[in-house]
Amino acid sequence: MKDFAGTPGTVTGLVLRISQCLFAAGSIGCMATTRTFFNFTAFCYLIASMGLQVVWSSGLAFLDAYALAKKKVVHTPSLVGLFVVGDWVTATLSLAAASSSAGITVLYFNDFGTCSFGPECQKYQMAVALAFLSWITIAVSSLIMFWLLAAG
Repeated sequence: MKDFAGTPGTVTGLVLRISQCLFAAGSIGCMATTRTFFNFTAFCYLIASMGLQVVWSSGLAFLDAYALAKKKVVHTPSLVGLFVVGDWVTATLSLAAASSSAGITVLYFNDFGTCSFGPECQKYQMAVALAFLSWITIAVSSLIMFWLLAAG
């Protein structure tokens, strides 16, 4: 299999996984510090989706760090196939959660004219922005994994 930027066991792959994890954790942190997020199903879904993303990304970041430390190659076809499926599933869930939460946020800010929750509205916006940043990094790594599997 080819070895290019973003593949498992490379520094750029580790950076992608860590950034996914940090953006998802930041999104959870912003949303969980509000008092009323549980009143909205989309926000609860965002927390669940980002929680899954944190678990998936941190696990693969540890695998990347281990591969870098031991100088091992983790490009076996079965392992890369697992990475592809996991990345595409988490990317789809993250995009759906970020989009639905953005819809609720736009509803409160634009359609209702103002957000009646006060400073929590800014936390909602920040959580959605971080969720989209997390999704962008997930999309990049999932495309790299698919490319790696196809190049196999």
